[in-house]
Amino acid sequence: MNRKVVYPIGLLLAGFAIAFLISINKPELIVEQYEHIVPTVRVMPVQATAEYLSIASQGTVQPRSQSELIPEVTGRITWISPSLVNGGAFIKDDVLLRIDDADYQTQVERSEAALKRAEIEYTHASDELKRRVSLHQRKLASQQQLDNARRVAQINESNAVEARANMEQARRDLARTHLQAPFDGLVRNEHVDLGQFVTRGQSIGTIYATDYVEVRLPISADQLSYLGLPISTRGMIDPPLRPRVTVAADFGDTRLVWDGEMVRLEAEFDEQSRMVYGVARLHLEDDDESPLLPVGMFVQADIRGRKVENVFRLPRSAMRDNNQVLIVDINNQLHFRQVTLFRLEHDDVLVSEGLSNGELVCISPLQTVVDGMSVKPIVE
Repeated sequence: MNRKVVYPIGLLLAGFAIAFLISINKPELIVEQYEHIVPTVRVMPVQATAEYLSIASQGTVQPRSQSELIPEVTGRITWISPSLVNGGAFIKDDVLLRIDDADYQTQVERSEAALKRAEIEYTHASDELKRRVSLHQRKLASQQQLDNARRVAQINESNAVEARANMEQARRDLARTHLQAPFDGLVRNEHVDLGQFVTRGQSIGTIYATDYVEVRLPISADQLSYLGLPISTRGMIDPPLRPRVTVAADFGDTRLVWDGEMVRLEAEFDEQSRMVYGVARLHLEDDDESPLLPVGMFVQADIRGRKVENVFRLPRSAMRDNNQVLIVDINNQLHFRQVTLFRLEHDDVLVSEGLSNGELVCISPLQTVVDGMSVKPIVE
C-alpha cells in the first residue's frame, strides 16, 4: 500500500485509542451540596419616644447694653481711674474720671446765696401782703395798695423758685464732674488723657455691661414652626414660652458650653438671607469657675424647640429611596416599608408614621435588596 495512505490511517487509529483510554480512566467528580449564603445585616429595634425639636444656628456674642462715655459738663480732667483702659473692668457706681470742679463749687455757692436772698425777700413780701390785707379789711389801705403787695409777693415767690432750681442745677453739675459707671462692665475703648480739656457731649470712650450677653441667631421660616411659639410672636417672648438655648465655643482643644434662653424675636425678615433673627440671652456667673464668654466671639447655638410625641429616631443610613425603610420580620426576611418622614436632622431622621414599637429596622447599607430575601440580623 501507498505510504501516503497508511500513515494517516495509523495516526487516526492511534488518536481514537488514546481518546478511548482517557474516557475510561477519567477522574470521578465529587458532587458537593449547594449552600446558600445569607447576608449579615445590622438592625436596631425601634421605640416611639417624645422628642424635643432642636434648631442649629450660629452668631456673634454682643453686649446686652453698650454706652458711650460722654461728660455732661465742660472742664479739664484731673484724675482717671486705672480701670478706664481698653479691657478694664469696673463695677456699678465706680468713679471712672474726675473733671476740675472748682468753677462748679463756686457756682453752687453763688446759687445758694441767691436762693437765700430770694427766700428772705419772699418772706418779707409775704409779711407785707398779710399786713396790707389786714389794713384793707379795716379800710386803712386801698385796693391798689393790696394788689401791689400781692404782685410783689408773687414775684418774690417766683424768684425763690427760680433760685432754688438754679441751686439744684449747680449741684447736679458739680456731681457730674465725677463720671460714674452706670453698670458692671468692661471698657471697650477709650480716648482720653489726664489734663485733657473735654466739653459737654464729647465722647471719651465706650463701655458695655457684663451681667449678661446676647447672641443674634438667624432662623429660617420653615424652622419657626419647630419653636412652638405663636405665629404672631414678635418682640419680647413671654417667660414661660422662651426656648432654651445652648451655646458652645472652642478654645483650642477645649469646648465650653453656656446655657441661656431666647428672649425676643425680631420683627422683620432679612431681605437677603430670608432669615428672621432670634435674640438669645446668656447670663454670666460672677465667679472664678464659670468660663468667660468674650464679646465678639463666634459661637454655635442649639435652640430647643417644642416637644413632639410618638416619633421614631433612626440613623440616616436606615432610609431608602422614596421614604422607605427595610424591616426584618420574625422569619429574618427583609421587607420594604413606606414611612412618613417628620424631620431630617444632622445624622438622624424622625419618623412619625409607618413603624411599630419593637420592629427591627435594617441600618446596613445594602447594594441589592429583594423584598422577602433572607438575612442574618445582628442587633446594633
